[in-house]
Amino acid sequence: MNKAVVLLLLSLLAACGEGEKRGPPAAGPGAAMPPAEVDVIVVQSASATITQDLPGRLLAFRSAQVRARVEGVVERRLFTEGTDVAAGKPLFKIDARSYQAAAAAAAADVAAVKATFERYKPLLEIKAVSQQEYDLAEARYKQAEAALTRARLDLDNATPLAPISGRAGRGLVTEGALVGKGEATHLVTVEQLDPIRVEFAQSYSDLLRLQQAVKSGKQKKMSTKGDAEVELLLEDGTIYPEKGRLRFTDLAVDPGTGAVLLRAEFPNSRRELLPGTFVRVRFPQAEIDNAIRVPQRAVSSGQQGQSVMVVDPEGKVQARPVKVGSMAGPDFVIAEGLKAGEQVIVNGLQKARPGAVVKPVLWNQEAPLLAPPGSGPGPLKLDIKLDAKK
Repeated sequence: MNKAVVLLLLSLLAACGEGEKRGPPAAGPGAAMPPAEVDVIVVQSASATITQDLPGRLLAFRSAQVRARVEGVVERRLFTEGTDVAAGKPLFKIDARSYQAAAAAAAADVAAVKATFERYKPLLEIKAVSQQEYDLAEARYKQAEAALTRARLDLDNATPLAPISGRAGRGLVTEGALVGKGEATHLVTVEQLDPIRVEFAQSYSDLLRLQQAVKSGKQKKMSTKGDAEVELLLEDGTIYPEKGRLRFTDLAVDPGTGAVLLRAEFPNSRRELLPGTFVRVRFPQAEIDNAIRVPQRAVSSGQQGQSVMVVDPEGKVQARPVKVGSMAGPDFVIAEGLKAGEQVIVNGLQKARPGAVVKPVLWNQEAPLLAPPGSGPGPLKLDIKLDAKK
């Protein structure tokens, strides 16, 4: 055997040895994937406050219409629209020359009749004038004083003042406009916005159901008087950071709506809340013991009713029909279908199919849940793109 053949055989034997050391080839695309991760909560049985989200509308705490109480031409607007004004601040200036003249004439008239009246006093004592003449002079003096008071009031009303402290709206008249002729012309509205008020209504039928639940012992009634705490949900679904207080509950049912009117107040120091805005008030109704709560996102609705996805002790997903009861803040209270200690999927439902094996991870409620359904983690997307290039 020549030298070349021996070298070839030795190289083949070395290659076979390296292949045995390397072991089996890497798994291909069809190999089993690890279980998908899903966010879960472990449901607990605890007391909860039953709430109801009721529609309402924001109103100014106080609102005052400033109107022209005398007739005249508006000379100037003395405030900036949309700014805060203090009570007693002049808002408009109406041409007051005629009222100044009337006040001066009334003052002169008072001086004249007063002199006559005072001159009659000593004359009455010596019977130089009759009692009737003296009484007539006194009456004329009082009438002149009343006319002077009225003239001075008209002169003061030529400069309309803010009746309350608050935010002035847009001016409803312009310089040069004739106001107060035949009517008290509306000039501007001043509204107090801190605190701000919200009015909402609760169905009387809901109140009856609550009373029945309290009577049966299923719930404990909370006070709806005094200053019960309420929350405000804005139009975009966010919760207003400051709590409000319930201030008023009507004692009668509106025959047109079948509801009871309620009123609450919220701090509004930064003027974020504006009158006329439609909002929802999260209103506490009752306390319930041994309640099981789950986030709304965990409950699915279909033709068969409502259900949640649970992870059993073996890590398999099961669809569990449930019966949803009341609300406890942003969560559903589960009346039937769940028990304490079970793991309910709250995030990753698109990856959880009944019977599939998953890896449950405790849900971090503070983490943002902004990823659209079906989107996976970043590294997985990157690997898929690299495989496609290959």
